[in-house]
Amino acid sequence: MKTILVPVGSSKNAKSHLQYAIDFAKAFGAKLYVVQIYNVYTKAGTMIKVDHILERESKAFLEAHVASVDTKGVEVITKIFKGKLIDTIEKVCHALDVDLIILEPRTNSIKEEVYLGKTSGKIVKRTQIPALIVPEGYVYKPIVKMLLALKSAVIRREGVLQPIHSIKNQFKAILNILLVKTPFHEEGDFELNEELKNMVTNTTIAESPTTFQAVLEHYKSHSPDLLCVVRRKRGFFSKLWEEDIILKRDFHSSTIPVLVLSGLK
Repeated sequence: MKTILVPVGSSKNAKSHLQYAIDFAKAFGAKLYVVQIYNVYTKAGTMIKVDHILERESKAFLEAHVASVDTKGVEVITKIFKGKLIDTIEKVCHALDVDLIILEPRTNSIKEEVYLGKTSGKIVKRTQIPALIVPEGYVYKPIVKMLLALKSAVIRREGVLQPIHSIKNQFKAILNILLVKTPFHEEGDFELNEELKNMVTNTTIAESPTTFQAVLEHYKSHSPDLLCVVRRKRGFFSKLWEEDIILKRDFHSSTIPVLVLSGLK
């Protein structure tokens, strides 16, 4: 893991989130891009040029933001981009060869009941970039135990497990897997390929209507430092993603980081 990206919003948690990202990047010897994306919406008939003002203010804000934390020798680069959030994030991650994006749950939302706000929700839902969602105020610590929750272990895409590999190897972490038998279970869904089999220490099989419900029932007994889930069109957060917002009451595992992998198929 060599390149990590952190989008910055205006939440009160932004400083502690950046410090976590720096500490995490330091563990891997990774480069950290701290970015802000803005878009300009102009009214018909107006002639005011605001691009350069927004860019200047954003750059000053990011530089002050980075100066407010201990960078601990990590290479931290600030960047400002103009454009639509998802398109721009995807282009930036591709251009900078980003391995992981570290997200605040709520980059702009001030609603206490919200777990994932609209900005973070859009990034997690609408991209295939591996994302680490870090709870508000969470202080960095090495990852000792990881829990990977899947309803199907069939892997057809190359490299999708790379973030798990990197984290497991870096911290010498234990990886446990929770295989969830849903009503849509098919024969062969629980057959682990050699790559995954070699990483897993313990396997738990649960029966539940959804992977999400199984995780809520089982994750505390595993006491993981990191929960790993997979993107699917109708996957882990599917029922909670309709408005790009996830409420805390619907997702009780909001006390540990969640690694969202790109789709396996």
